[in-house]
Amino acid sequence: MLDIFLKTLPFFALIGVGYVAGRTRFFTEEATAYLTKFVFYFALSAMLFRFSANLSLSEIYDGRVLAAYLWGTAVVYGIAMAVAFLRGLDTQTAAIEAQCAAIGNTGFLGVPMLALLLGQEAIGPIILVLSTDLIVFSSLLVILVVGSRQGKMDITIFRTVALGLAKNPMIVAIVLGLCVSATSVPIPAAVNEFLSTLGAAATPGALFAIGASLASKSAERLQIAGWLSFCKLILHPAFVAAGAFVFFPTDPYKAGVIVSAAALPVAGNVFILAQHYGIAPQRVSASILISTTISILTVSLVIAWVTGV
Repeated sequence: MLDIFLKTLPFFALIGVGYVAGRTRFFTEEATAYLTKFVFYFALSAMLFRFSANLSLSEIYDGRVLAAYLWGTAVVYGIAMAVAFLRGLDTQTAAIEAQCAAIGNTGFLGVPMLALLLGQEAIGPIILVLSTDLIVFSSLLVILVVGSRQGKMDITIFRTVALGLAKNPMIVAIVLGLCVSATSVPIPAAVNEFLSTLGAAATPGALFAIGASLASKSAERLQIAGWLSFCKLILHPAFVAAGAFVFFPTDPYKAGVIVSAAALPVAGNVFILAQHYGIAPQRVSASILISTTISILTVSLVIAWVTGV
């Protein structure tokens, strides 16, 4: 456990450096926004493209892994929505709380950290988890929010979803990488070196950006944020583990990867969506802050458990 904690500590230390830079205003909110854009559109996209271009679809897609992750995530999503409805919340607010409870920071934290901690073989399952979050659950949020506001479901909602996916650079990078992989044409050495150099900026850049963005977030509505953090850090990996080891038994190594991914703190893009739709941004902000802080310990515990360390 201590060995895993010491390995994860540098990643969270980078988040801490970013937090201090943001908190002291050495790094302004505007600077953080531009750094996030650089990581999102360039560095992380280059990393994902390079990973995908060097993998076959069969190395990413595994029906049992997908079923286990989908099942575990859907259960937690449903629990969070049910609790929200019992508290008298409307559909769109319940949906944003469910997003906090079940969607982790796989893009900015999971891809760089888990690939290094669990090995290069973890990249395929991580990409599968990331794609599932973006395609299934982010789309579900849009459908629930827009549908509840319009009072009906129509074709325009699905057009909005499709357009959003087409504009997401992580989805585009993965798809283009798989297309290159399918051609079996090797990436030229110079291009591969370029992608490797640019992609190397994703890890420190993403972690620093996470910390700097946390500095501008408030910790209001702590009781609700605590409940959502509990769902994300405890319930989510627990139900994904049940899916991967009990209901849809799969390769133990891949199961460990998706359980580790499920243990990640609340994703930063949930806050972006909350701000975009004007739904409880303070609640989401507090959930990201609390879950990221506590995950310094919980992520290490989960990774130690799945790796048997």
